[in-house]
Amino acid sequence: MIIKHQLKRNLRPRHLIMMTLGGTIGTGLLLASGGAIHDGGPGGAMFGYILVAFIVYFLMTSLGEMSAHSPTTGSFCEYSAKYVDKSFGFAMSWNYWFNWVLVLASEVIAAGFVMQFWFPHVDVWIWTVLFFCLILVINLAAVRLYGEVEYWMAFVKISAVIIFIIVGSLMIVGLVGAQGDVGFKNITLGDAPFHAGLFGFFSVFLIAGYSFQGTELIGIAVGETENPRKSIPTAIKSVFWRIMIFYVLAIAVISFLIPYTSPQLVNVNSSVASSPFTMVFESAGIKYAASIMNLVVITAIISAANASMYTASRVLWHMGKVKEAPKSLQQINVHGVPVVGVVVTAAVCVLLIIASVFDSGLIFSWLVNIISLAGYIAWFGICLSHYRFRKAYMVQGKNLNELPYKARWFPFAPLCAMTIIVIIMVGQQVMAIVENQASFGGFVATYCGVVLFFILMLVYKVIKKTKLVALKDLSLGDLSKG
Repeated sequence: MIIKHQLKRNLRPRHLIMMTLGGTIGTGLLLASGGAIHDGGPGGAMFGYILVAFIVYFLMTSLGEMSAHSPTTGSFCEYSAKYVDKSFGFAMSWNYWFNWVLVLASEVIAAGFVMQFWFPHVDVWIWTVLFFCLILVINLAAVRLYGEVEYWMAFVKISAVIIFIIVGSLMIVGLVGAQGDVGFKNITLGDAPFHAGLFGFFSVFLIAGYSFQGTELIGIAVGETENPRKSIPTAIKSVFWRIMIFYVLAIAVISFLIPYTSPQLVNVNSSVASSPFTMVFESAGIKYAASIMNLVVITAIISAANASMYTASRVLWHMGKVKEAPKSLQQINVHGVPVVGVVVTAAVCVLLIIASVFDSGLIFSWLVNIISLAGYIAWFGICLSHYRFRKAYMVQGKNLNELPYKARWFPFAPLCAMTIIVIIMVGQQVMAIVENQASFGGFVATYCGVVLFFILMLVYKVIKKTKLVALKDLSLGDLSKG
């Protein structure tokens, strides 16, 4: 039965925290982290990840202040419309939905390839279909089931990282494995710790920014969270330090135990056998290290696909609610699930999977390029929305102490985050120029997603004749009651 109803607040604080933590631990850390060390050396990698972690903290506190004040599903997409411009919010919503539909398709396809580690004679598409059906069933059930699934998958990933840090630390001091005498020699090898100077560090900066994408998912889930005014600040405060510890300590362990000059760190084929985690576990004498890591990677992929379906369907629900998409998208079932949004997202995902299979991946690769910077656009939108929200709050003479959660270091934090995000986005092409790999085709492929965003925004602005609302006129009421 389909009914019009509000989404249910069935996600608990522990779900929110683990969803945010789990969202940052994926193939970027488990498989590709070695590439960051290879490009920037151990010092460049650690410093780059620390710097991006602080940017993420600024981003999360900005989102936390707005979400605690006005907890609503659609979150920063709705904040972008209310606190910046309706055309900006419209483009933000579609941009973000495109992003997660494509992530969903790519993750279930990746799961099929990863399963060939154990079942090389089973066609990839069979596993892809099975994983896709699993994700669809989970997301059609009550949101509490989604929260529980994400909680335990995040638990597996976080446990693997903690075990890795402990085992690696014991290896560094000589208590475990055959590489216990490594000491500091890999940290000072060649031109380490900062390999390739500024350019090496900038390469790490781009990789680290990509790795941390997904932390903003907390802003989508707040509309279905129990007691959001209390749980959001708790989640924001605890998540940053845990992310910082997991990432930086993991990068440090890899840097101590594996020389940054090792060609295996590049891992161009995203092979589990070449994962720095696998390499360290094998050196520690742990049997079946590759199989263990493959299980963790599969868990990470399923978690990412699950979160992608959840996020995309909620963004569609929001767009239907605010009349930026067909009204039918705001319909939900008796369990509080926006089932129409789930089905539409699933249908588009199926088309993308078919296109990638039958067109040699050409259509799929272009779609990847279209939304390659979508995550950074979302981050920028969050910071800009918060900057205008807080400025309007002060201009209108409201008491900051009445905010359920107040972000620190305003206005430095959102302004700094926006600046760094722009540097990351522009740097995609700068690095290509520096490495003599720039081309017009590459430029178009990299930035066509940004161009599409501006086209959506300008078309909506022209048709609807929207304009930037003055700070003194911004409506700062609780959006969840509107």
